[in-house]
Parts: sequence; structure tokens; C-alpha cells
Amino acid sequence: MASAPPPTVLPVGTRVVTRIAVVENGVAQHPPGAVGIVVAAPVDPDHGYRVRFPGGVEVVLVRRELTLLAAEKDARAGAPDAMADRGLWDHVIYRCVVGSRAYGLATDGSDTDRRGVYLPPASLHWSLAGVPEQLEDDAAQSCYWELQKFLLLALKANPNVLECLWTPLVEHADPVARVLLGMREAFLSKLVHATYAGYAMSQFEKLNADLDRRNAGGWKHAMHLLRLLRAGTDLLRTGVLTVDVGDERARLLAVKAGQVAWAEVDRWRTALHREFDAAYATTRLPDRPDYARVERFLRWARRRVVDVDDAPSPEAAP
Repeated sequence: MASAPPPTVLPVGTRVVTRIAVVENGVAQHPPGAVGIVVAAPVDPDHGYRVRFPGGVEVVLVRRELTLLAAEKDARAGAPDAMADRGLWDHVIYRCVVGSRAYGLATDGSDTDRRGVYLPPASLHWSLAGVPEQLEDDAAQSCYWELQKFLLLALKANPNVLECLWTPLVEHADPVARVLLGMREAFLSKLVHATYAGYAMSQFEKLNADLDRRNAGGWKHAMHLLRLLRAGTDLLRTGVLTVDVGDERARLLAVKAGQVAWAEVDRWRTALHREFDAAYATTRLPDRPDYARVERFLRWARRRVVDVDDAPSPEAAP
């Protein structure tokens, strides 16, 4: 599976409601619907949260077993549902394929991970329910960010979002999305070095944890660590993100399959990190992305989805 953008990790202190019974040492301590607080969060959403409940019971639960307390209260109070029956999926303006297929690392068993952007009409955006920051379909391996959220992530040089702008596998781009793709260099800055280094460090931590557990899945993290460093180095040097790994495909897949000795993988990683830091020292990327240009684009895109029927008459004032 590709390194697709995961859901945001819940921070420590988040109040949650369980979807399952809380069991400790084989004994049910609380029924489904128990309220607890996150006291330890994982490094990524694929692992469990430690949640503390009244009375001091602490258990580890994964994200699908938890609901945010705020969302649960809204649901029970009859608050407007931000997703229900509003056709938000019809407003996807950009759809692309990322992950292993875009990297050129797909095998027979690889998923097809789709990402993109949706731009809801003003009538939905301005409603009490508002609109969600992203639409997700786990079964279809797809995720679409609301335009403003996408732009903010891109300005922060989020590697997963930048890949959406440079992937060679674009399935749909409406006129607004084509303008977005035409200004993708506006999102680039020296921040690329920090974000790619951070993602590489995350992969390295996962790799070490898997190696400690003798988990073969660690080699996948090793492959993505090497891929990230290569892509980040190229982006710092050229100002262009090359998503496809090209002639390194065979070597990277050999790493993923555990066919390359760890000593060789580590030498490759160390060499790539030196190249990555050297590229940062000489990069011609600006200190900051072009916030003003992105702001103008967002306002222009928003105006395109304001229906004339949404303009209030004086008589319509509440």
C-alpha cells in the first residue's frame, strides 16, 4: 500500500467516546459509549491510542474504535450533518492517482490510491453544517481535501499534497484545478527541507520499531525512507518534484522485499541524507511560498461557486 495521506493523529488530551466495550484483562470495564481521554498518542494513525477512563482504567484502542466526544454530542443533539445527503462528492474538481502507482513501484497486489480536491458551492459552505476538511472513502482508497485545506497543506510543503500537484497520473481536472496545477511552483519554499526531513524521520522510526520486533514490514518503511530522500533532494535542486522513481524501481523494490542487506540500505540512506542536506544549502527555492498568489487564487475560486440565488435581498434579512 502506498504512503497515502493518513487521517490526522488525535492529540493527547482529546476527549473521545468508545464504539466498543472497554475490556481490561478480559473483563468488561465500560460499555460502548464510554467517555475517556487520550493520554498517549501514536506516531501515526495506524497504531493505537492509550485512553484513560473514569476510575483510572487505561486501554489501547485504535482510531476506528473511537469517536470524538464533540462529534458524538453534535450527533445526539441533532446538529446538522456535514456530510449527509448534500452531494459533496459531486464537487470534486481534481482527482489523481498517488502512491505506488504514481511512484512506479506498483506490483500485482498494489492498491490504487486516489487523492484530490473538492470545491463545495457557497450555499453549502455557508450553511450551519459547514463542510468537512476532507472527504474519505476507505473502501475506495480515496481522499479529497476541501480546497482551502489543500492549499494550506501545500503551502506547508506537505509531501503527500505536493505529490498530488506533480503526479503524472491525473484522472480529472476541471478549469479551476487546471489553474491550480499551473501555479504549483507558488507552493514551494525552503520549508521543503524541513517537511521532507520530518517525513523521512517518521519512516526511520517505523523502520527501527519494526526491526526491533523483527517485523518484515520494516523493509517497506526503508523503501519509502529512501524514496522520500531522493524526491526531496531533487525538489530542492530543481524546483520540480519527480514522483516516479524511474530507473531506481528495481533497487527500491529489492529493499522492500528484504533482499538488500541492512548495512547496504543504511549506507544508501546516509549518502542520500548528505545529498539532501547539500541540496538545501544550495537550493534556489524562496524562503517563503507565494502566499499572496495563493490567496488570490482561493478568492477567485470561491467567487466562481457563488450562485446568484445566494445573494440576499434586503427583505430576506433575519
